[in-house]
Amino acid sequence: MRVVIAEDSVLLREGLTRLLTDLGHEVVAGVGDGEALVKTVSDLAGEGALPDVVVADVRMPPTHTDEGVRAAVRLRKEHPGLGVLVLSQYVEEQYATELLAGSSTGVGYLLKDRVAEVREFVDAVVRVARGGTALDPEVVAQLLGRSRKQDVLAGLTPREREVLGLMAEGRTNSAIAKQLVVSDGAVEKHISNIFLKLGLSPSDGDHRRVLAVLTYLNS
Repeated sequence: MRVVIAEDSVLLREGLTRLLTDLGHEVVAGVGDGEALVKTVSDLAGEGALPDVVVADVRMPPTHTDEGVRAAVRLRKEHPGLGVLVLSQYVEEQYATELLAGSSTGVGYLLKDRVAEVREFVDAVVRVARGGTALDPEVVAQLLGRSRKQDVLAGLTPREREVLGLMAEGRTNSAIAKQLVVSDGAVEKHISNIFLKLGLSPSDGDHRRVLAVLTYLNS
């Protein structure tokens, strides 16, 4: 696994580098701000050496507000095959939603406390690099709303649960249809029913698919 780390704390950046390297992964670059992250990844892509995953802090110089997550969102748009895992001191719902918008594949959002759980952290990095999802339980809880019942998926039919499971794997409607040997229209109908049963109205816009997947992951 080839990794780029973006973290303004030199101590933490070097610690993450050592951790991943000791486990056999290659850290191809380490940077300290969002602009440097975008430039580094773009340069690597231009050389035909796009990394598998970026691990980035949400807050970085110069303002220490949202430079990291903005860089992550930009990289996801410019390099769809690039896995992006962001780290934060605490849950920032707006940033998490923006990062997840459009696709739940190859993306992660973890609290920095999780880094202390070495195996769990490295597993998350690998999962994101392979196109999976790694979301901190606190992030999921806030995005879904703490009052949401845990049996929210009980109303779905077996086929709808199957479709939702494939959505959680990041598959497109066409890929789901091919997997289940049904028409694209049938998949769209199942997804509409899923949104309805999960209480996700059209006003939720493009985030409905992401919220549905988060519900599945939290079940």
